[in-house]
Amino acid sequence: MQDDSNSLLRAAQHLVGGSPEASARTLIHAAHPADLAQVLPQLGPAERNALFRSLERDQAGKVLSELDDHTLLELVRGLEDAQLSRILDQMPAEHAADVVDELPAEQAVKVLDLMDEEHSEDVQAILEYPEQSAGRLMSADFVALAQLTTVDEAISRIRRSITQERAFDLYVVDADRHLVGVVPLHRLLIADPRTPLSGLAHDVVSVRPEVDREDAARLVTKYALASLPVVDEQKHLLGVISVDDVLDIVQAEASEDFFRIAGSDAAELERRTPYQVAMLRLPWVLTTLLIELLAGWVIHYFDRTLAQVILLASFMPVIQAISGNTGLQSVTVVVRGLATGQVQLARWWEPLRRQAQTSIILGAVCGAVVGTVGLLWHSAVFGLVVAVSMFISVNLSGIAGTVIPMLSKRLGFDPALTAGPFETAFQDVLGVTIFLSLATALLDWLT
Repeated sequence: MQDDSNSLLRAAQHLVGGSPEASARTLIHAAHPADLAQVLPQLGPAERNALFRSLERDQAGKVLSELDDHTLLELVRGLEDAQLSRILDQMPAEHAADVVDELPAEQAVKVLDLMDEEHSEDVQAILEYPEQSAGRLMSADFVALAQLTTVDEAISRIRRSITQERAFDLYVVDADRHLVGVVPLHRLLIADPRTPLSGLAHDVVSVRPEVDREDAARLVTKYALASLPVVDEQKHLLGVISVDDVLDIVQAEASEDFFRIAGSDAAELERRTPYQVAMLRLPWVLTTLLIELLAGWVIHYFDRTLAQVILLASFMPVIQAISGNTGLQSVTVVVRGLATGQVQLARWWEPLRRQAQTSIILGAVCGAVVGTVGLLWHSAVFGLVVAVSMFISVNLSGIAGTVIPMLSKRLGFDPALTAGPFETAFQDVLGVTIFLSLATALLDWLT
């Protein structure tokens, strides 16, 4: 696979280098759009533009659909509006809408005016839906037939209508074009040719166009759908979301959640300046700093205890690190569960109970380990202090890491963005307070 990528990159460099070989041109034009989308960012700006301009319109449109936002914008800026509009006319409306949405408002209007009128209207209709909604993903490339259509007639219609090389379902509608059922393609092929579609159709899962795209993706995953129909309030079929679009959503949302757990943003690697990245991170860094200063105040409050048993200072970072790590693991699991639907706010006690059971085991094992070390280094009472402190801190951290994301979600915040930094800082303060409070209470037996 790596050799194929390197071969394609060398072919691209030959093609735009002034002395193109016939084999290089053939390789480029036979390449999959996703492979070309990986090669383009590895070229310089001039080479990138030259290679893209050498592509056929249909291939160029498919490549645009595969590019990251940063590379897409750079390429689009190098095209004339008329040239861009011709490429967009070759793209499915939902993909063309993604490109137009990235353009400056003034250029977007010009490009839409230059596009084929019917295609432009389709793109504008998609752009009317919220950015993260199912409506932005739906395609008009579907086949919907009446209930009394026979299997033989349906297959003939599909042969005349199919425009894309991907699996799809046949949708069944009533006389008023309301969606009433779906017939999987394999079921259609093995049925008696004279059977009406109404005898093959089964209930269909659908979504409204305003539904969040993550919710749409969860439905496709839950019911193992090849495609998901999008309907309006009257159940009229508006479009379909294919499984390949869902895979893109899952990947994008997973990356977004991963970065946000760290208090950052996935888009910063693509299009933001260092100043913008710093401003994005600064609020969370400052908030965490203020909470950590509270931990410093707690340590100062117990300075007499630390002065008498200096060995306590050696165990503070251990308790903070282990309990904080436990909490962050809980945050990651719950954030992912909320995103996939495995964690339901209506049944909040289920993940909390599971995490409490897990934390008891982790806390007991870690407490036993540090307690034994404390016993060997100092005394039995010292070992008891660090063991109990570790056990309590790990359990409270696991519970906090479970509750904070769910509470954030309930209050309308993004749990991936808020939970990680707050849980880590919160646990640092809590761990130090528990440890030094217990040590102070038993100070007479430690000295």
